[in-house]
Amino acid sequence: MKIDYKETTSDLLKRIDIHNKFGGRDIDKWMLDIIKLKKGDKILDVGCGAGKQCFSYFNYLEGDASITGGDISDELLSQARSENKKINDAITFMTLNFNRPFDLPDNTFDFESCCFAIYYAEDIPFTIREMHRVLKPGGRLFSTGPMPTNKQLFYDVIREATGKPIPPMPGSSRYESQILASMRDIFSSVEVNVFENPLTFESAEPFIEYTRASLSEDRRLWTSFFNDKNEFEEIMKKIQAVAEKRIKAEGKLVMTKVVGGFLATK
Repeated sequence: MKIDYKETTSDLLKRIDIHNKFGGRDIDKWMLDIIKLKKGDKILDVGCGAGKQCFSYFNYLEGDASITGGDISDELLSQARSENKKINDAITFMTLNFNRPFDLPDNTFDFESCCFAIYYAEDIPFTIREMHRVLKPGGRLFSTGPMPTNKQLFYDVIREATGKPIPPMPGSSRYESQILASMRDIFSSVEVNVFENPLTFESAEPFIEYTRASLSEDRRLWTSFFNDKNEFEEIMKKIQAVAEKRIKAEGKLVMTKVVGGFLATK
């Protein structure tokens, strides 16, 4: 299934920033506690974006690892390479389209990750087979993505503001079902972990920033809601009114991120 959607870099980085500022838990610490990396590991991060996970692994392992990050976005890879210069280009960044065969040899990596990206794959079994292929025997793949109950408040506010049903999202509609099933079919074992992180907003402004970034400048996932910029702005005004009403009544908005972490072993 081809998904006609690509999140803009600015939207992605805005949402990450809001997670960091308003979240109550650290998803990177949760992930590192689960995956238990070892010094000397050969690591691949698929859909690495601007390199967030790669730099997290590098710092955790004190630079004692061979780390490669791959992404299809030239803009994000440029940001990753710029940051990489601060550590003397210790990490390798490459162009990688997970809808095509990886330009990497079989049985190469000890550990592989794909964080908040795999559900955009056109052919999920194909992408997961490629991930499996490049791992060494006994190697592990860790993926993260939204579970069906992810950020219910966000969708509740939009439904109340618009009176419209929420369109299926690639992540929450595919991650626990199609992706987990494919991983179980292809890998020898899969462990399921769940991370819950409440984001607490005491004013409407950061929630509206998050909503604007989530709906995205691209907006192709939300075509049933708006067709042009003017219509989009009218929807945003309605969402802000509902958010402000809820904050006045409850004192805050608490939106809980619910993330699945699937750890598979080859």
